[in-house]
Amino acid sequence: MTDQRFQYDKCGVDTNRAQQGLSRLARSINETHKLRDGHDFGRPAIGLGYYANVCQLPGGQGLAISTDGVGTKLIVAELAGRYDTVPIDMIAMNVNDLLCVGAEPFALVDYLAVGEIDPDVFDQIGAGLLEGSRQSNVTIPGGEIAQVAELIRGHGESSGLDIVGTAVGLVKWDEINLGQDVVPGDVVVALEASGLHSNGFSLARSILLDRAGFDLSQDIPELGRSLADELLEPTRIYVKPILEMRDAGLPLHALLHITGDGFCNMNRIRAEVGFELDNLPEPGPIYRLLQEKGEISDAEMYSVFNMGVGFCIVTPASEANAIVEIAEKHGCGAQVVGRATKENANLVRLSQFGLVGGKDRLSPEN
Repeated sequence: MTDQRFQYDKCGVDTNRAQQGLSRLARSINETHKLRDGHDFGRPAIGLGYYANVCQLPGGQGLAISTDGVGTKLIVAELAGRYDTVPIDMIAMNVNDLLCVGAEPFALVDYLAVGEIDPDVFDQIGAGLLEGSRQSNVTIPGGEIAQVAELIRGHGESSGLDIVGTAVGLVKWDEINLGQDVVPGDVVVALEASGLHSNGFSLARSILLDRAGFDLSQDIPELGRSLADELLEPTRIYVKPILEMRDAGLPLHALLHITGDGFCNMNRIRAEVGFELDNLPEPGPIYRLLQEKGEISDAEMYSVFNMGVGFCIVTPASEANAIVEIAEKHGCGAQVVGRATKENANLVRLSQFGLVGGKDRLSPEN
């Protein structure tokens, strides 16, 4: 296996430049937070950079808010001519982030940009929006459709499509969860992903479609189904099991959505701890196929993809079994994969692979 500069950069996704751009944008965005000083509602709880933010409401409540899309997974949907799962992805990316601040999602509005309106495509999108809403128990009170043929280009027979959503949830102001209660010795329980979810698709397409030359309709023996079925498997929505854990009074010290930047997402929490992950599950066939066909290093695989883990919960060791039981009750595999440590604060170590990472990228320890 060659260990080289990340191939993800060559696919047009430069995470280092993204961080530089975000830091410049954040200077102005964070200034807007001061505009609610002196008001009894609307003040954000934190600056930019966490999974979601929370704006203060009267009566000790907070309105959690998150916005996200599906990224280049939409290109796979366009090439396959299948649009019923990507709306589930969009909802999942938003509501899973709201869970991370301790909020219960309750509503989402969508923005749909198209080159031209195709009623059959809209029928599929509507079905996906309904299914995602059912899984997360949110309502869609409104949204926006824009016909922007001059701005958007499609792939395959599509005239172009983008779908983005903004979700809101409710959390008590004094119960906002930023991972501040994590202490050394807490364990990390990993919840199973349903597949690639909605991250790393620029690299996945480059490997599987361009380099390996697979066709989306092709049955892949290693996967046991067509490539389109595998890649368009919707992102798992964790709302129901997480809310059941909360309602059972389990101490959820940190809630971590594993998306872009992989396990480095865990370093967002406010507690000054590190994480030692030494019992990660064996990645499924899609990850092995990507690594083999793309000759991708372990460092890049675990920085770009979720590697079979879609969500992590940090909790006292005594509560891990109860969390695993609730997850499995909802059809989601779960296991303890590591622990919080006093050493290596703000770093995550994947000792199985000799990797360590900070904000956005893992690298070999030596």
